[in-house]
Amino acid sequence: MPEKKIRLSLKIWRQNGPDQQGKLTTHELSGISTAMSFLEMLDLLNEQLTLEGEEPVAFDSDCREGICGKCGAMINGIPHGPERETTLCQLHMRHFKDGDTIYIEPFRSVAFPIIKDLVIDRSALDKIIMAGGYVSINTGSAVEANTHPVAKDIAEQAMDSAACIGCGACVAACPNASAILFTGAKITQLALLPQGEPERVKRAGSMVAAMDKLGFGACTNIGECEKACPKKISVSNIGRLNHEYMRGVLLNWKK
Repeated sequence: MPEKKIRLSLKIWRQNGPDQQGKLTTHELSGISTAMSFLEMLDLLNEQLTLEGEEPVAFDSDCREGICGKCGAMINGIPHGPERETTLCQLHMRHFKDGDTIYIEPFRSVAFPIIKDLVIDRSALDKIIMAGGYVSINTGSAVEANTHPVAKDIAEQAMDSAACIGCGACVAACPNASAILFTGAKITQLALLPQGEPERVKRAGSMVAAMDKLGFGACTNIGECEKACPKKISVSNIGRLNHEYMRGVLLNWKK
């Protein structure tokens, strides 16, 4: 079967730095194989721009396997593009038609300043983790597996929450730019496992306080975060966050 190739009109956000004025620029690109991933298409565009003497488009990528959370952009207003449960590097050009116009912009949030073009600073998510998303126990050598038995359904819930890759799509999708789905997933992961017990009372309060301080918005239960998440992180994690937050408040109050 002959390889199918398409032509696209790309309207891409270009910005030289966080304090610079940005704008959409138009680039016509042809010879795009429908077997390419979206990032491979951007590589092709950058080859063309380089040959034309123009500066390539800056964008984040690393594993290109949907694991690392580095890539991410708004494709026609949708984080990671039109395909559900798919990262930008897993999005393929077969989902677009010949002659389409595609708008490509960075994730938008006060907490995600633009470094250059499509590259954003996601370090605010790391600071939320630093506030409480860790365990302080000294594991030492491996202990016998049945010392702290964990029920299968609990372990599966913890693993489902741990699947979050910290890409920031939930923040970009939320009208309030809230990071509560990300934060809830990290809190749930640790709250369900015995390793997370030492910091459990203060964890949710510390992480929520950090989230607010960093400029993320509040949750108003719209649910766009779950729809945009490439790893299908459930909004039930937000319920767990609220539970853990109130648990910490009550236990601290009793002291």
